[in-house]
Amino acid sequence: MTLTCELDPVLDDALREGVLALWTDVTEAGGAVGFVPPVTPEDIRPTLDASLAAVAAGSRRLLVGRDEDGEIAGTVFLAFNEHRLMRHWLWLYTVMIHPRHQGRGYGRVLMSAAEAAARSFPGIEAIRLTCRGGTGVDAFYAGCGYKEVGRVPDAIRVSPGDDRDDIMMLLTL
Repeated sequence: MTLTCELDPVLDDALREGVLALWTDVTEAGGAVGFVPPVTPEDIRPTLDASLAAVAAGSRRLLVGRDEDGEIAGTVFLAFNEHRLMRHWLWLYTVMIHPRHQGRGYGRVLMSAAEAAARSFPGIEAIRLTCRGGTGVDAFYAGCGYKEVGRVPDAIRVSPGDDRDDIMMLLTL
């Protein structure tokens, strides 16, 4: 089984609903993708709509991973910097692999495709991302070549009494 990645897919209703379902399922499984369970698709829809509007406007790019059945199994948004002094690197946002596909190497395939996409953009020299501490995902990103470059203790409040570090990671291209 493999993951097939596509940069800049057509932003149609099927894609929108597929990404929304993925984001909901990842969140419900405890994934650190901007929400905490319980969530409904309607909780996530405004954030997805804003992200897809940024894609349509050209300030973000969308990378979608599809499983062997053609279903959306993973995503990552690549966001360009608008600040004139920071245009040489980009952000990765909302890196997701569907829970049923985790542990199969799909995450590494998706991260490799994101790196290849970033290398194809003129002038991009690095990729930055942040992740929620206490999830172990920072070890995954380290295994993909990212280095921790900063940490803000207790910056993410998952729930009252459950504060997590905001971990900043960098991959130099």
